[in-house]
Amino acid sequence: MASSKLFSGDLPELINEIIHHFHSDYKTLHSCTLVNRLWCRLAIPLLWENPFSDEILKNYHFIEIYLRNLNDDDKTKLNEYVIIHNDLSSLNTLFNYSKFIQCLNIYNVYYSINKWIVTMGTKEQHSKYFVRRTNLEHSQILNFTKLVYRLLFLIFIENEVNLRSLEITDLDHFDEVWELILQNPSFIYNIKSLMFDIYNVIDDDVIKFLGFFHSNCNLISSLDFPYISNYPTEKSLSKIVKSQKNLKKILLGYSEFPLLHLPLSLKNSNSSNTLNTIIFYYVDFKNITVLDEVLNYLNVLESIHIVYCVSLNSKFIQQVDNITKPFKLKSLIFSETLDIKTLELLIQKSGNYLENFGNESWSQIPVQLFESAMKYCNKIKLLSLMSGLNNRNINLVHCLIENIKLNLNYLFIVTYNVEISSVILQNLGQVLPFKLEYLYLHLYFNINDFEVFLKNSQNTFIKKLLIRNEMNEENEEIFPYIKEYIMKKKRVKYLAILGIFDKDLFFLKDKLEEFKLHDIQVLSCRDLFINIRNFIKDNY
Repeated sequence: MASSKLFSGDLPELINEIIHHFHSDYKTLHSCTLVNRLWCRLAIPLLWENPFSDEILKNYHFIEIYLRNLNDDDKTKLNEYVIIHNDLSSLNTLFNYSKFIQCLNIYNVYYSINKWIVTMGTKEQHSKYFVRRTNLEHSQILNFTKLVYRLLFLIFIENEVNLRSLEITDLDHFDEVWELILQNPSFIYNIKSLMFDIYNVIDDDVIKFLGFFHSNCNLISSLDFPYISNYPTEKSLSKIVKSQKNLKKILLGYSEFPLLHLPLSLKNSNSSNTLNTIIFYYVDFKNITVLDEVLNYLNVLESIHIVYCVSLNSKFIQQVDNITKPFKLKSLIFSETLDIKTLELLIQKSGNYLENFGNESWSQIPVQLFESAMKYCNKIKLLSLMSGLNNRNINLVHCLIENIKLNLNYLFIVTYNVEISSVILQNLGQVLPFKLEYLYLHLYFNINDFEVFLKNSQNTFIKKLLIRNEMNEENEEIFPYIKEYIMKKKRVKYLAILGIFDKDLFFLKDKLEEFKLHDIQVLSCRDLFINIRNFIKDNY
């Protein structure tokens, strides 16, 4: 009875909660739109809130749906490049899809338009909404792309889109639309998340645009600055930090110069009782002397993340020692050779706050590092060993995994050494927990070692499994073992394999169908790979 009420729409609040649970599962959301009108009405806004996302950029013809909203004058401009079918362009859509947009990545919008124009002219992907009048030359394609780019933003602004997230990762074409935004500030008044990731730009217009943010947008809760290109930009970004009233998370990234204004802006901001997460990403701590003052100033700080940072030396440790509050270091992923005593002190200081731990430097990992982690850090959820494994420390890897297996959920192991790969596969399956969210193995292995791993790990369910083999010799001979221990036992939900077959498993359509029959979804390696920075940003 409850089930029939649910599907008939008698419990709309519960249905809404269920559908929001599939927020990033686009395949399931699409299925929800086919149930009935209520389910469709609730699922469509989630499907269309971030149409230019990297995760769903497969078919670019959704752009045509937006362009249906153009007025006659703008359609005339398009007709200089393409002819619009009058019978189709006049059709009304079920929803005003542009009003659902909440997230925009500036680069992805321009890239999508460019890809759409290219596919629009191909015979097999010929658009049913537009017909090419002539073969466009390169200059015409460029002008047409810029025109559509500008028209899309006009449509979004005219439909009073209320952006929640804006990512500015490209300025090559941003000048086409940034004046529109300045003229229509309500378009970004209420953004909650801002990413500014621009390389080597010194431009008065950019500084002016950033000034617009700190003057007009003070409700931002998440700021992401992965690359800080110069002092004027850093100064402008620091003003944005100071102007916020509800800042909860900030990522400070790489710069080729000492950061001065941004660290101080945290100390002098309005965020002492709101900021709970700081992510240091490729930051050089050499000239940052106010770290202890900043962390002592923040009253509700719950997590600190140090990812690929440098100059974690005695001066850095001294600042950490000067912090009077608990040093809640949740992530320590290093990519340079660091002083082992400094690292041991840092691990000891963070203790069981540490949840994400790893090495991605090419230097060998000292055994003391594993010993310190086993002694002080029992709540590690993510372990990333992307390099640095050798004959001296490989056995300690298995000991560390055994020690943290109750909490371990994400595991990355990479080595191109044949001997180390063999030791890993011979022993790893025996120490894995019963359930893993994610396992990434990028090794150099043969069929025998891989079979041992599959047999030993058959009691572990791995939601997302990504395997890359650098040997590229066994090919089809390995597939029967994959069928036996992965496919038939349904040990994984999402799978990606590269280096076992002659191409990425995702592109072998016959094998995809076999996995689908066993409820295993095969993805490309690119789509299944987890970026550490994005993982931390999304989960804290």
